[in-house]
Amino acid sequence: MSAEIKQAKCIAVLGTGSDVGKSVIATALCRIFSDRGYKVAPYKAQNMSNNSGVTPEGLEMGRAQIVQAEAARIAPHVDMNPVLLKPVTQIGSQVVLLGKVHKDLSAAQYHREKEKLWDTACGALDRLRAPNDVVVLEGAGSCAEVNLMARDIVNLKMAAYAKAPVILTADIDRGGVFAQIVGTLACLNKAEQDLIAGFVINRFRGDIALFKEGVEWIKKKTGKPVFGVLPWINHHIPNEDSVVIERPEAKTDPVKTPTVLVVRTPHISNFTDFDALFQVGGLAVDFVEHPIDLSAYKAIILPGSKSTRSDLFWLVKTGWASKIQAYVKNGGHVLGICGGYQMLGTKVRDPEGLEGPPGDTDGLGLLLLETVLKAPKTTTISRFEWDGIPGLGYEIHMGRTAGADRIALGKKSNDGLLRVKERNQQACTEFDGAVANSGRVMGTYMHGFFDSVPILKKWLSLLGLNELEPPEFCGPQGRDRQYDTLARHFEKYVDVAAIVKVTNID
Repeated sequence: MSAEIKQAKCIAVLGTGSDVGKSVIATALCRIFSDRGYKVAPYKAQNMSNNSGVTPEGLEMGRAQIVQAEAARIAPHVDMNPVLLKPVTQIGSQVVLLGKVHKDLSAAQYHREKEKLWDTACGALDRLRAPNDVVVLEGAGSCAEVNLMARDIVNLKMAAYAKAPVILTADIDRGGVFAQIVGTLACLNKAEQDLIAGFVINRFRGDIALFKEGVEWIKKKTGKPVFGVLPWINHHIPNEDSVVIERPEAKTDPVKTPTVLVVRTPHISNFTDFDALFQVGGLAVDFVEHPIDLSAYKAIILPGSKSTRSDLFWLVKTGWASKIQAYVKNGGHVLGICGGYQMLGTKVRDPEGLEGPPGDTDGLGLLLLETVLKAPKTTTISRFEWDGIPGLGYEIHMGRTAGADRIALGKKSNDGLLRVKERNQQACTEFDGAVANSGRVMGTYMHGFFDSVPILKKWLSLLGLNELEPPEFCGPQGRDRQYDTLARHFEKYVDVAAIVKVTNID
């Protein structure tokens, strides 16, 4: 008689809509299960986000599951996010399968490949279940999009495959929480309704006792328990989605408060690069879409981009390009990260048409460098130094950037802003990025540049902001403390024992 193959129990966190807090609740559960001695792993069958990261093996996956792996105290692995969609147009995405670029697909083409993607996703979950005690599944958007449910591989279909009881998450802050919950159930058939084990109501503001009658109404109406009502918490855990970039506008008077402006380009990626800046006491950070007067800002940042040439064209068309060039001429500081770094050069060349029709696009001309877009994609976890100060970041980009003479010879830059000491655990002696002679324009491919407190302090000092107080910890250390804070907050207001019981882990 063959030995029974172990399979971890699963619990699924699905939502009544997008940005209701699924990622954060899944993160809390990962830390809580880990605290209780269980081997726990996160999982999301399909992620749609340009906010990605790199595993220790040098493979690409969604940052939300990297965060959840950190909370679970394990290394991230692509089985935790087997399908990653990175939007490149309004109707198409680059598809990353098990950490590697598969191909660009339109929405229609993608749906025709769903059977293959479903098999890939199921295989990844099966592998995750073998060495673990529990797997925390996260859904995507609303689990009751009736026009999409037949082709959905991430919400209820995956929960059913995993035999995972579902925690349905609703956001009371956006209003209509009763309709969110009851309306979601009304869109489901009986078998799907039976998967819902109960509810967590997220982002409550005010006196929680005043919602007691609401909780009782939901229980009576649905016949299902409310596991808890979570008060709003101002955490610093990276989100998969961010209201900051969805509602981009100048919120601060830069004359009164030292402020850094991040240009909200149409194809912005890896916006979590700037989370550490939000934690600097006395510093404001504004994501801004429409060009405004830049003269009072301490620095302008061009973020990563999923489509560098398209965003460059947008910078010129909207007037951002001329404003940024004038800002530098008048003594302003500019930092470009990844795609933003490429935009600071003189040319972005795309001979193979990786971002659309082959051709060249003029850059902002603020660094005397050219970029040639070229496969394969670079995906590394990298250790680096900036003037001897150590940092740890990650690189995700297509192409090579260097002086025009070295690009023509197919060589890398022989100097730069950063000295790279290690990539994917392999020692190296290379350079990354560049800095203008003035010292006021800098670019780097390094995501996570600000995740080292000494590097953050050095950058602030270049802006003349020595008096500001960076956080005591940022990056992995800072996030680890936030996971503990979130877990204790969750345990205070949510019946964790009931969730453990429905998970049937004991």
